[in-house]
Formats: sequence, structure tokens, C-alpha cells
Amino acid sequence: MTARVFRCTVLTVSDRASRGEYEDQSGPALVAFVQRSLASKVVESACIPDVEDQIVEQLERWVDQSPTIDLILTTGGTGLSPHDHTPEAAMRVIDRPHPGLLELARSKTAQITELAYLSRGVAGAAKNTLIITLPGSPKGAIEQIKAIEPLLVHALKTLRGDSNLH
Repeated sequence: MTARVFRCTVLTVSDRASRGEYEDQSGPALVAFVQRSLASKVVESACIPDVEDQIVEQLERWVDQSPTIDLILTTGGTGLSPHDHTPEAAMRVIDRPHPGLLELARSKTAQITELAYLSRGVAGAAKNTLIITLPGSPKGAIEQIKAIEPLLVHALKTLRGDSNLH
């Protein structure tokens, strides 16, 4: 029996990229990473402005999608700017927060740059979907997802209710 491939979506949250003022690089970098390193299928990606209600609406749409989206990754809107709303939006959708994933990511990536501690990213489950919010720079997003990569497959299987975990 072949294991089901994880279904993933990637959301770029950026006012300027959503207006076409510059090319989104973080979203495509995450898509490539997920498909290559997590052997998952990215079924959709989007780029929207950093408006809390719009972020919530997009996340809820993906959480409620059928067949189930296993993993939602966001990039952008996790900093300290007054215009950064991704963590607040994600927490409105997340049922069960999982702070340990981003604590680990910040701890590991802080060995590369102390700026990692300025990211306010969050993670948690919304129904049967894991949501992880990552920094807006391609380098920061990839470094943080790589930091938690060893845990992701197990986390996704657990969330899916896989009883064959070792």
C-alpha cells in the first residue's frame, strides 16, 4: 500500500508583491522546497496583501477544502512592522497552537542570524491541517522550514491520525 502524499498550500503575504511592485521569491522557494524535500504536492499557492481578514479568509478556505490540505505554509507578515498581521490571522484560524515548532525553528536559525528571534511566526492545527507561518525573505523562510523539516512528516502523520508511527 502506497502512503498518501501530503497536500500542501503556500500563501505569500505581501502588500508590495500582491500589487505587482516586485516579484514574489519566497512563495516559489517554499513550493520548490516542499516538492523536493518533503515529497509533497503543492496543490495551490497564492499571494495576497497583509490584511488580517483576507489572510483569515484564505486560510479558512484551505482548511475547509476537500480533499484535506495537510500543510499550509505562509511566508511574510511575521515581523514587527505595524503592517505585519500574519501571526494574528493564523491564530484566529488555529484550533490547537503548537509553539514548539517555531521555537525550534527560531532557536536553530538564530545560530545563523540573531534576527531569527524577531520573527513572530506561529504554528498549530486547524482541524486536520497544520499551519506554519514563516518569515517573508526567501532565506529566512527556507532556513526555518529546514530547521523543522525532520519533525514535519511525523507531525503530519500524527495529525492525520496515522496509528503506525514508530
